[in-house]
Amino acid sequence: MAKSTTRYVCQSCGTVFAKWAGKCDACGTWNALVEEAVASGPAASPATARLTRGSRTVLDLVPLAGETAEAPRLVTGISEFDRVCGGGLVPGSALLVGGDPGIGKSTILLQAMAALGMGGKRALYISGEEAIAQVRMRAKRLGLETSPVALAAATNIADISATLERAPVADAVVIDSIQTMWSDALESAPGTVAQVRACAQALAQVAKTRGTAVILVGHVTKEGQIAGPRVLEHMVDTVLYFEGERGHQFRILRAVKNRFGPTDEIGVFEMHDSGLQEVANPSQLFLGDRSGQAAGSVVFAGIEGTRPVLVEIQALVVRSSLGTPRRAVVGWDSGRLSMVLAVLEARCGTSFGGFDVYLNVAGGLRVTEPAADLAVASALLSSLEGTPIDPHTVVFGEISLSGAVRSVSQTENRTKEAAKLGFKAAIGPPGVRPLASGLAARDIQTVGSLVTAICPSAVPGGDKK
Repeated sequence: MAKSTTRYVCQSCGTVFAKWAGKCDACGTWNALVEEAVASGPAASPATARLTRGSRTVLDLVPLAGETAEAPRLVTGISEFDRVCGGGLVPGSALLVGGDPGIGKSTILLQAMAALGMGGKRALYISGEEAIAQVRMRAKRLGLETSPVALAAATNIADISATLERAPVADAVVIDSIQTMWSDALESAPGTVAQVRACAQALAQVAKTRGTAVILVGHVTKEGQIAGPRVLEHMVDTVLYFEGERGHQFRILRAVKNRFGPTDEIGVFEMHDSGLQEVANPSQLFLGDRSGQAAGSVVFAGIEGTRPVLVEIQALVVRSSLGTPRRAVVGWDSGRLSMVLAVLEARCGTSFGGFDVYLNVAGGLRVTEPAADLAVASALLSSLEGTPIDPHTVVFGEISLSGAVRSVSQTENRTKEAAKLGFKAAIGPPGVRPLASGLAARDIQTVGSLVTAICPSAVPGGDKK
């Protein structure tokens, strides 16, 4: 006979403990352990019983060198969304979309389902947070009220699974959101680790057996990570993050995991009253409000996936009245800023010790590649010396701790994008070459050479004017 016992599961990381504690030893979260009932014994788990009793089936092993017909992707027609997914939704896959509240997750997915429905596909939208009338109000605001999308408002995972299994096969279904789903087989509340794990597993199983592309909407924590157990991201095939600043109209859809495509692609959208509109040329949009004659402003030629993107990096260096100067960063890694400041002080003779440093990536984009080091260093030197950088120049390159400028990938694509947008010069690592279109190029061997290129009149170690 099965014996009922209890265990304590951390709601942040999913670690299991035998006794309750105020703090999770694995992730350090306070008051995150929740008691869950679990049965033990020979008859406790049906899966265990199947492993020990009944017939056994010999697996049919096949050679790796074989051919399998690839199912056609579901192309929504929203090119930025399809690009991030790797060319469209894959039938039978599970996709997880996370983002801050109000960033536009439900909006973009409703637009994608409407596009599939208008294309003759069977699309479902199941909401656990809104009533059907509320979803219809949002669809009317977006101009999608006539789209052939089937709606439902439910949170019981058993009812949802039964509907997907018995109804005509759907091409794609959205579950908004996975944290509101619950299974009556578990005693824990919706949103807990056990519920999220069980509901995601059930929906992933439906996706594989029915050939339906299941899209799960996930809440995020204050740190920006998907809420719930980390195993949730391992269970799905694709993980997308929807990013953006509340004060900007730009939204970035970024792939961080994709079993069917690249993991470094981004899609750029612009928020309007009629919903999210895709941006075909994000470089031109990010540079639309740029003031080229201000000191501390430089254009960085970056790469996001396979697409070159030009963004403005802004730096402000002002004398500090505090004992410990401030270092504020938006859109870049604060640790990397500290490294660039240390290299400039050690290799160039400049001093930032008595200055507050503020760094911002304009447009709400978050830059992660090391190729932005040289652009950040240029903006810092320009602001420190009060000397504007030529507004028709782009800068890119990685800086090492020795002060050397290292080469980066896809140099030609960066310079071609700059030339297409009317820039006249490029400052980069060794290997950057001029283009036939008239783009001049200057390679920088060390950050010491950067001081001469950016601020010819700068005096190393001098005070800011």
